[in-house]
Amino acid sequence: MHDIRMVRADPAAFDAALARRGVAPVAAALLALDEKRRAAITDFEEWQRARNSKNREIGALKAKGDHEAADLLIAAANADVEVSKTAADDADAALKALLEVLPNTLDPEVPDGADETANVILHQSGEIPTFAFQPKQHFELGEALGLMDFATATKIAGARFTVLKGALARLERALGQWMLTLHTEQHGYTEASVPLLVNDAVAYGTDKLPKFADDLFRTTDGRWLIPTAEVPLTGFAMDAIIPESDLPMRLTALTPCFRSEAGSAGRDTRGMLRQHQFWKVEMVSITTPDDSAAEHERMTRCAERVLTDLGLTWRRVFLCAGDTGFGAARTYDLEVWLPGQQAWREISSCSNTRDFQARRMNGRFKPKEGKGNVFLNTLNGSGVAVGRALIAVMETYQNEDGSIRIPDVLKPFMGGVARIG
Repeated sequence: MHDIRMVRADPAAFDAALARRGVAPVAAALLALDEKRRAAITDFEEWQRARNSKNREIGALKAKGDHEAADLLIAAANADVEVSKTAADDADAALKALLEVLPNTLDPEVPDGADETANVILHQSGEIPTFAFQPKQHFELGEALGLMDFATATKIAGARFTVLKGALARLERALGQWMLTLHTEQHGYTEASVPLLVNDAVAYGTDKLPKFADDLFRTTDGRWLIPTAEVPLTGFAMDAIIPESDLPMRLTALTPCFRSEAGSAGRDTRGMLRQHQFWKVEMVSITTPDDSAAEHERMTRCAERVLTDLGLTWRRVFLCAGDTGFGAARTYDLEVWLPGQQAWREISSCSNTRDFQARRMNGRFKPKEGKGNVFLNTLNGSGVAVGRALIAVMETYQNEDGSIRIPDVLKPFMGGVARIG
């Protein structure tokens, strides 16, 4: 959410900042609504003062026993106040409705560009692997092993679900548990077990509502299945005032995630790259504005460590203006090389939202020095998507006979098993 005072201070700069994302000029409309809202609030306050000024007159009428006249005067004064309050609330709601669908402004360093073709590759780790045979895609390997079953998943739940069995199910579990152990024991994150259902307030605060309602699954009682653990973990800051000495808060969780994949018809229909349900290890940092840039770099390095330790080939990509997500001020994507696809695919996305989410959820901290409370900065990153890590391991560690080697770091979580197949 944007601070309307920033728009008032420099409308042209605000429009220019959003123009980088392809948003048409909107400052004039915001300021018109703001002026209407402020006028309505002034009117409401004046009617409140007028009502209060009638207290002496009302008291005099009651003292004379003219209760009917006193009641009429009270009713008229209250009606005027209520009408003006409704007008003020409506004006405030109209301004909020426009502000809440505007994306975050970008950090100045974010590259210009309309789409992913303008993203900037910052560095690559590892060489693209070569094989003495034609490498298979993950679903070919999994089905041949009899451990990846799409037909049964479709029968049970429909398209974009997968059943894993035996050693592949254990490998998926091993990946998640190993990542969680790495982040908690070596990267300083605190593990949290969080609800998989959240209310409107938290979904709104983490900028998933109202814009992305179609991407979520909603229950019949009005709650939302989480699209990522970012939502409940960042929700720790909602309506909170955190002492600066307690920052940064670094949280991690391994959860299933649920996404409707609205608008993805025809994309990645084979295999388990794009699913309605998948596991992911999420990292969330809640910190101060001064520390958030360094925290973003740190978080991204934590995700990179996962891919390096797995022995995968990956690269860091700085997303351009047109490809940066709605709530992010800047984003690094980590892409992993999939030998079966012969393509780079996103496996982690690490974003700094600055105070965009904190304003929506009223999350603040109390500085060690100075007066007042300041909005927090929130960051989130995949550490990493378990299903995509499983795909990358299967395709990278495949053998010509269709078997799959187990990366060394995962062997203790696989009961010492070194090979599947």
